[in-house]
Amino acid sequence: MALSQLRKLYAIEKSIKDLDCDKKKQARQALSVPVLDDLRKWLEKNLSRVPRDSLTHKAMTYTLNQWDYLIGYCEDGQLHISNALAENAIRPFAVGRRAWLFADTSHGARASATCYSLVESAKANNLEPYAYLQHVLAHIAAADTVEKLEALLPWNVEVEE
Repeated sequence: MALSQLRKLYAIEKSIKDLDCDKKKQARQALSVPVLDDLRKWLEKNLSRVPRDSLTHKAMTYTLNQWDYLIGYCEDGQLHISNALAENAIRPFAVGRRAWLFADTSHGARASATCYSLVESAKANNLEPYAYLQHVLAHIAAADTVEKLEALLPWNVEVEE
């Protein structure tokens, strides 16, 4: 039952993927919220029927405990139903973490993580990372206000490649 409801949700997402954010939110409110309501009712009804020490019980409990976060994507058309894009973006970081254990100092490890964050943020905003880093390094010395620093954030920058 739960997998069937999840398939419906992903089918809805597939059918609305080309809509603008406002229309996507409206579609989710009309189509996805009722499916999610049915799923929640099913989870609540069936939770007591599953052995407490089973992985299924743990998964159902976790889903119910995280419900507000699970349905959050229905409130904003810019959000995705899945965090797969974010997980794919941080996968190289997680893989590289072992190598960073040998960073000379904690400051060195923090600097590596900061650089990686800048690169991945540039990619997420469709900027070529090297060009973005060059732009930031060329302008950061003059960024003496919060507004000037915010202007260097990847979602506020247009970099010529």
